[in-house]
Amino acid sequence: MLIAARFLQGVGGAMASSVSLAMIVMLFPEPEDRAKAFGAFSFVGASGASVGQVLGGILTQALSWHWIFFVNLPIGLLAILMAVRVLDADRGLGFGDGADFLGAILVTSGLMLGIYAIVEAGQFGWTSLDGAAPGVGSIGLLAAFLVRQARTAKPLLPLRILVSRPVAGANTVQALMVAALFGFQVLIAMYLQNVLRYTPAQTGLAMLPAAVTIGAISLFVAARAIARLGEQAVLMAGLALLILGIGMLTRLPSGDANYATDLLPTMLSAGGFGLAITALTALGMSGARPDDAGLVSGLFNATGTIGSALGVGVLTILANSRAESLLASGADPTVALTGGFHLAFGVGTGLLLVALVISAIVLRSAPFPSPGARLAVASLKPRRYAGPITGRRCGPTETAVRR
Repeated sequence: MLIAARFLQGVGGAMASSVSLAMIVMLFPEPEDRAKAFGAFSFVGASGASVGQVLGGILTQALSWHWIFFVNLPIGLLAILMAVRVLDADRGLGFGDGADFLGAILVTSGLMLGIYAIVEAGQFGWTSLDGAAPGVGSIGLLAAFLVRQARTAKPLLPLRILVSRPVAGANTVQALMVAALFGFQVLIAMYLQNVLRYTPAQTGLAMLPAAVTIGAISLFVAARAIARLGEQAVLMAGLALLILGIGMLTRLPSGDANYATDLLPTMLSAGGFGLAITALTALGMSGARPDDAGLVSGLFNATGTIGSALGVGVLTILANSRAESLLASGADPTVALTGGFHLAFGVGTGLLLVALVISAIVLRSAPFPSPGARLAVASLKPRRYAGPITGRRCGPTETAVRR
């Protein structure tokens, strides 16, 4: 029941998240306004993470783990009511125009089998048949998906999207960054509970500064920094902060850690994610044509989800393997656990370093209009018009056409 329910939850999350960034692109055509909107979008995600971490620990400790699922029901109902009230109804193409169901089956099966292969490899070894067979099957399914996209008239993912430098670069950087950060979230919670013996509620509160810092920087700092420095510079600054924070965890003590000196600096430096994800989203969506905005939005969200799953799987396996090796050599269990976490955090730091290099080489910021140009556009542009989505602002091109 749990696996089936989580599968349905994933389907719903994919349907909702695949249009969210596309709506921001449609609502805010000007770069400066769009950067602010992306910052607000990142803030909402961080706020949800902060509430979830604290409330999840409290509910688990006070009631039971079942309540971490029940609490989503009123939140989901509220979101539906707000969407019905705020967003105007529209019509899509429907399934009559064709839909690549085979492509969807191939890519979903390939990704699921790939993650299963990683889990099995961690349990039975990377060269075992249990890990190798699903891995080969995953590669075959994903290759078949690419062939299908190249040949079908209605591809699920047109391959021209992947040729776009901003789209390909931003999705690669996001996969690496999210893999390191989600692995950090899981592993640091395990360290707090299994090494320092924190309760679930204490663990949630210990991780709260990271989420609060991410949210505050996303909302109040990221957009202003992007307007002054450009997306690429802000992205690299955010990644540098994350490298510093995750790198410090490779020196965690195996007992009697001081939260203020050993953990809090990393929690605060996690605010770099608020800078990086806002700038990265703007860079990735800048490579989308208007008719591809929904597709690129879905790809960007899918990349984040896949990166998080792979990051948690790989880093957890590495930590467990290292801990078992140290235990077999006679190390104390707490020392062995901490040694496993050190290795995982070191690999996570390496992933972030690769993301930083790709950001420097592949991604480039689009320059913001000069203040004089923005003033000239503002003098021609009405503040609002009755567009397909209530309250949508129009860009200079639309204004000229309407005039």
